[in-house]
Amino acid sequence: MHRDNGKYYLIVVLFLTAINCKKPYEPAVFISGDNYLVVDGFINTSPNGITTIILSRTKNLTDTVVSIPERNAKLSVQNAAGTIYPLQQQGNNGNYVSNPLQLNSNTQYKIVITTANGKRYASDLVATRRTPPVDSISWRQDTLGVHVYVNTHDPSNNTRYYRWQYVQTWEYHAQMETAWGLRGKVIYARDFNDQVFICYRTTPSTNVLLGTSAALSQDVISLAPLFSVPNNDSTLAQRMSILVQQYALTPQAYSYWQIIQKNSEQLGTLFDLQPSQLEGNIRSLDNSSEPVVGFMSAGSMEEKRIFISVFDLQNWRAQRGSYDCTVIDIPQNPSDFSDWYYPDTTYVPWYFSGSSIRIAKKVCIDCTVSGGTTAKPSFW
Repeated sequence: MHRDNGKYYLIVVLFLTAINCKKPYEPAVFISGDNYLVVDGFINTSPNGITTIILSRTKNLTDTVVSIPERNAKLSVQNAAGTIYPLQQQGNNGNYVSNPLQLNSNTQYKIVITTANGKRYASDLVATRRTPPVDSISWRQDTLGVHVYVNTHDPSNNTRYYRWQYVQTWEYHAQMETAWGLRGKVIYARDFNDQVFICYRTTPSTNVLLGTSAALSQDVISLAPLFSVPNNDSTLAQRMSILVQQYALTPQAYSYWQIIQKNSEQLGTLFDLQPSQLEGNIRSLDNSSEPVVGFMSAGSMEEKRIFISVFDLQNWRAQRGSYDCTVIDIPQNPSDFSDWYYPDTTYVPWYFSGSSIRIAKKVCIDCTVSGGTTAKPSFW
């Protein structure tokens, strides 16, 4: 019996020692912090097309930032003859945008980059591709939610490889509507142009969305999935706009984006570190061994927009916010009803009732607190 106890004691000691000696596995490729340049964009040869390029840096899996923007770079689109079309930095997120351009669809183009520290990069010259129109955007509802699809075809059978992006804009309402606002310590009456009950919020797609008809006799894409809205999700509490952007790809570009798609499914987004070897067409002009993440394509872009309303759906019960919207009654000075003295700044006035004022959390009354804007989009 004592021997058995000694045996168990030895096993426990060895087990604890093994735990203390274990170190987390951190592959060098994930923690090296190489900070490679990421180039995301498309040379838009549509009439009056605007080319947008996003520059950032790869990040470690342990980094908490969403992306590392590359700021203050100089970018231009150039054709084979050397004609330069400059891009300008827009905002502080590594976005660079051209003026509306009239690019020749029969000419090759490339992107040229000089970073703020003087490093130079350029893509290969690429031929432009004509993108066929989006035939339709369709959707269906089931017990899991609403699923959105894109449909297209090329009657000439020349496209075969496609990529899509989309932009969602949805209308949502605050849980409570008020006629009163707060400016400093003064309560004032809001007018129609100062309402905070109806808001709109816009988000771009982040997933890599691809389709191919290479294995089919006809160049037809039917019901390619774009995204899903979970059942009763609040983004469809009122109305949603979906703008789909379609691009034609070369087989080489499609293969590149397939790798990006697989990596992003594992790691998050294009701006996360890519563990696979990516053979893009953008290179450093100063250091041939320096990797650059990105594949530049050129061509026309096709767009199509649809709207989905909550009234189009069956038994959709949009979830409300989880915050507490309990109303509190506080006495109000009848000689100066506009005087605001409540010490908790998370509360705002909601409604006057006799000699008291009813107040509630600002997040329940002001829709902009949830990240949207009261400015109605021009397409709405």
